[in-house]
Amino acid sequence: MPFSLGFEIHLPSTKHHLHSSFLKKMISMACSQSSPVTENPPLSLFETCKSMYHLKQIHSRTIKTGIICNPIIQNKILSFCCSREFGDMCYARQLFDTIPEPSVFSWNIMFKGYSRIACPKLGVSLYLEMLERNVKPDCYTYPFLFKGFTRSVALQLGRELHCHVVKYGLDSNVFAHNALINMYSLCGLIDMARGIFDMSCKSDVVTWNAMISGYNRIKKYDEARKLFDMMEEKGILPTSVTCVSVLSACSKLKDLECGKRVQKYIRNGVVEVNLKVENALIDMYASCGEMNVALGIFENMKNRDVISWTAIVTGFVNTGQVDAARKYFHKMPERDHVSWTAMIDGYLRLNCYKEALMLFREMQTSKIKPDEFTMVSVLTACAQLGALELGEWIRTYIDKNKVKNDTFVGNALIDMYFKCGNVEMALSIFNTLPQRDKFTWTAMVVGLAINGCGEEALNMFSQMLKASVTPDEVTYVGVLSACTHTGMVDEGKKFFASMTARHGIEPNIAHYGCMVDLLGKAGHLKEAHEIIKNMPMKPNSIVWGALLGACRIHKDAEMAERAIEQILELEPNNGAVYVLQCNIYAACNKWDKLRELRQVMMDRGIKKTPGCSLIEMNGIVHEFVAGDQSHPQTKEIYGKLNKMTSDLKIAGYSPNTSEVFLDIAEEDKENAVYRHSEKLAIAFGLINSGPGVTIRIVKNLRMCIDCHHVAKLVSKVYDREVIVRDRTRFHHFRHGSCSCKDYW
Repeated sequence: MPFSLGFEIHLPSTKHHLHSSFLKKMISMACSQSSPVTENPPLSLFETCKSMYHLKQIHSRTIKTGIICNPIIQNKILSFCCSREFGDMCYARQLFDTIPEPSVFSWNIMFKGYSRIACPKLGVSLYLEMLERNVKPDCYTYPFLFKGFTRSVALQLGRELHCHVVKYGLDSNVFAHNALINMYSLCGLIDMARGIFDMSCKSDVVTWNAMISGYNRIKKYDEARKLFDMMEEKGILPTSVTCVSVLSACSKLKDLECGKRVQKYIRNGVVEVNLKVENALIDMYASCGEMNVALGIFENMKNRDVISWTAIVTGFVNTGQVDAARKYFHKMPERDHVSWTAMIDGYLRLNCYKEALMLFREMQTSKIKPDEFTMVSVLTACAQLGALELGEWIRTYIDKNKVKNDTFVGNALIDMYFKCGNVEMALSIFNTLPQRDKFTWTAMVVGLAINGCGEEALNMFSQMLKASVTPDEVTYVGVLSACTHTGMVDEGKKFFASMTARHGIEPNIAHYGCMVDLLGKAGHLKEAHEIIKNMPMKPNSIVWGALLGACRIHKDAEMAERAIEQILELEPNNGAVYVLQCNIYAACNKWDKLRELRQVMMDRGIKKTPGCSLIEMNGIVHEFVAGDQSHPQTKEIYGKLNKMTSDLKIAGYSPNTSEVFLDIAEEDKENAVYRHSEKLAIAFGLINSGPGVTIRIVKNLRMCIDCHHVAKLVSKVYDREVIVRDRTRFHHFRHGSCSCKDYW
């Protein structure tokens, strides 16, 4: 059958040619000498050889004595160059090219060498030359050839080489079978690998190991575990390789029972304990939350490496014990990028984003180069803090240091830009991504939705379907949110109905929450309440909270009381609910009920969550709370705030105290709203940034009516774009108006 290569082979340099010509001449002279070839060549010299320099001296001696023509000597030199870590493949190729008729053993040595140095295309090129010279492959040819394959080479040439295996009668050979299983697993063709596995005799544990590793590689851990079960049923005893692979699968599946079964083989002496096996055991127990057992194995290890320590750190991180993780992290004699990333992820899990970024700075000081996983973690922290400047720096760092910029990094960049309110850059990253997955499209739909670009989000969803990418539950949350933020009630109803009909996705509680939010904000409070009553699952506090939020907008105190009653039944100490109820009573001028509710809050010790706003300036994230006096620039901030208030009053500003639920004088209410955290952050931003620079703020609570009005006026009076991300959405303030169209 036709066999073609899709690449060019680059010949050695002229210098190498001269060396090769000299080598050929020397060997030719040695072979033409009358002295017979030595019967017993000095093979012991090769055993003690420790470097290429030493090998070249031995090689010169074999040429002078004439024994270089002995195939054993030739193969010894080839094997040294091809197998040793410091071996030289160029030198091996020069010697190989001087051999008139290399045996298949010599060809196989060369294939092994090219695999060792990860040059599979050179190996395949040499293989074609072997076929042209009518040398028939043997059972070792394909295992050596396939071993160095990359995914792309396996996809390009794997099937054709499989045909060659069959053609040369090696399709029943166990070594060839194992090589084919590994090769197909590498390029993701797991069904092909399984087909070969099912046709094999399955008596060789290496065959089972290859198939189990293949399933692990594509994250089909359940299949790997099932295969181990079959292996036990057939009485095939595992090796250390089996144990490591199966323990890895158990770790991902959190299957403690299967992990303990594997450990029995180790305890009973069937499998010899080594560092990789012990590390796999620690990882399995740590992943299953059995930190005491994991620590017991760790403490009893004779030797530990960075993987051992990282498994312990990761285990504590996964169980939420970040202080314990940090303790072992500091004890590590050596840290690599994996251990640093594990610790950074620990802070992310606890929403300690500032600490995560501080740790990343320490990592840089330690001269540890991050990988793409570190970048995703750091970009996630930037996204949560709204730290656009730092996020931009990370993007530059990725490009400058040639960090692998894969789909995961691209998705993290999109998420970071959206959560920092930079829709244009998120779209730019999306348009330049060479590959997009379901998560890329979902990030776009959700990101556009929360930034108030409802129509654009729905258009993106339409493009996703045209690209034959199947949406999931999260995608539909984004779609329904897009309808909610733009008041598209009819469209939202259609999408909700099409979830199951078109894509077989049963609405979950998040989707019902979106529908309640959509209908409630549009004023259809009774219909929203009907949806809650008819839900197939019990509504949670988030669903009732969506209805409560709608009651605030439309000032329906009666419906609000029903929602509050349900929420407090689920979460008796939910302070945010009491605050929202207070706001509703204040807005409806129901002061008696407000006083009663405040007394209940005091009796139960329930306090209002303080408003907190974050703003990044020159790569540093600053935090403000309502009435904050702790910032080093406090005097300047309050001075600017007073000046800003005066300027805005000239432009028509009048404080809105409708959401101040304290029964105090109007002047005191005005003072209370003046000191809200986002106003302090805006004043700080005006002081510390030049004209025209966008002010970006992240708020932990819903933005109040008065702060919303102030931000609109600031954008007009000072000609600044102000972007505020509150608990539910983004507000883009430009030229005196907001992207939410006052619909939030």
